[in-house]
Amino acid sequence: MDNELSRTVDALPGLVWTAFPDGRIEFVNRRWCEYTGLSVEQAAGEGWQTAFHPDDRRALLEAWQTVVASGERGEAEARMRRFDGTYRWFVCRTSPIADVAGEIVKWCGINSDIEDRKQTEAALRAQEQRFELIVDRLPTRVILFGPDGDVLHANRHTLDYSGVTIEELKAWKTNGLTHPDDREAVIARFRASISTGEPYDAESRHRRADGIYRWFRVQGFPLRDNEGRIALWYFLQTDIDDRKRAEALRAELAHLSCVNSQGVLTASIAHEINQPLAGIVTNASTSLRMLSAEPPNVEGALETVRRTIRDGHRASEVMTRLRALFSKKAVTTDAVDLVEATQEVVGLLQDEIRNKRIVLHLKAADDLPPVAGDRVQLQQVVLNLLLNAVEAMNGVEDRPRRMLVNIERDDGDCVRLAVTDSGVGFDPQHASKLFDPFSTTKREGMGIGLSVSRSIIESHGGRLWASSNTDQGATFTFSIPRRAGSISASDQSAPTRQSAHADADQVERSR
Repeated sequence: MDNELSRTVDALPGLVWTAFPDGRIEFVNRRWCEYTGLSVEQAAGEGWQTAFHPDDRRALLEAWQTVVASGERGEAEARMRRFDGTYRWFVCRTSPIADVAGEIVKWCGINSDIEDRKQTEAALRAQEQRFELIVDRLPTRVILFGPDGDVLHANRHTLDYSGVTIEELKAWKTNGLTHPDDREAVIARFRASISTGEPYDAESRHRRADGIYRWFRVQGFPLRDNEGRIALWYFLQTDIDDRKRAEALRAELAHLSCVNSQGVLTASIAHEINQPLAGIVTNASTSLRMLSAEPPNVEGALETVRRTIRDGHRASEVMTRLRALFSKKAVTTDAVDLVEATQEVVGLLQDEIRNKRIVLHLKAADDLPPVAGDRVQLQQVVLNLLLNAVEAMNGVEDRPRRMLVNIERDDGDCVRLAVTDSGVGFDPQHASKLFDPFSTTKREGMGIGLSVSRSIIESHGGRLWASSNTDQGATFTFSIPRRAGSISASDQSAPTRQSAHADADQVERSR
């Protein structure tokens, strides 16, 4: 080659070479020689092959022979040895030069260093492999989707659970992997998330390899690049079937508890109503006799009429309390005066409490805010705690039967209600089991009252616990948040002492 052309070729940013039509190397530029440490004479003919890694030499030679035979452009990748013995990856590209008749007269080629790109690709592959390994080992189902919603990858847990291949999983919208009753809603939510970029969060049933459908909570989150574009979606599927079944165990328990509590309550109510009704009948008979006497005892008859009216009012008050307790059919959240709600329950149990010689005191602070909750459900909890306390004192004969219901503020803007009795108490070692379903120490108890009560309190954002008293008996306490935005009298001005009595000799309200 002439000097000017050689200088031009030597200045090109690559390892340049030329070859005869049959593929034998004719020329290599200075950069080629400087990189490999070989001279032009050493690289000529077949000598160039020594500059390539032994493991790549055969494939590179076969690729070169294929290109020469085809007369077309071609390229191949191989590792070239640097003068210091280091191998780096290169891409070798070549094109033919033809004369006017179309005959190839020479081949021109250039080798470009791609080591950095190869290392980047290797690092990415290693990262992807590590990512897939981590995802495969996660104890939950993971599916990766592209920005357009196509399935890219699913971990081994997903494929093993469903009993399908990744290709079969890609047809999840139509192949029955999602329960038929849930499929339409799932697809609609999925498309909404893919189109808007909003996270996906829903519960649905998905088919196991044995054909059984189980409930899952499915959460989908977009993974964005540095420019905010969605690169992929990752969906997590958490099995909640056992939790779903437990929620249905709890609903049934709540129903059974309600029936059981209402049975006990009905007997107490019947007794309480019978008393004023019996008084009305007796007073009416007495008035009739007084008015039939000669002469008629008008003053006595008037007094018995007054007692008749009093007993009528008592019966009316019982019905009023019952209406307040059972009028709500749906579960609602509202502002509840916990003291007033408790007084209603105490009023319904007063007769049974008196008959069992129990002295009950209701103490409540006068600055209590309303709590947020369902009045009927909270009254059911209070009723369960009171009935448990009554039953705990059934066999107590060596000490007074006392019950204290104390309502006061709790830390963190909560209101706390505690029921303390002087009954038989419980073994502190068994405290953790008191709230387990069907765990009971009562001869005829179902063991569901405390379990249901705890579920109700926890659904109100609160907690319910039990503790043994230092002397006798036990204390059951629950704490629930006050209604948001509620302001008590003490929050506005200096507190004042108030008192309210549900029963003059049994219930007191004080600070």
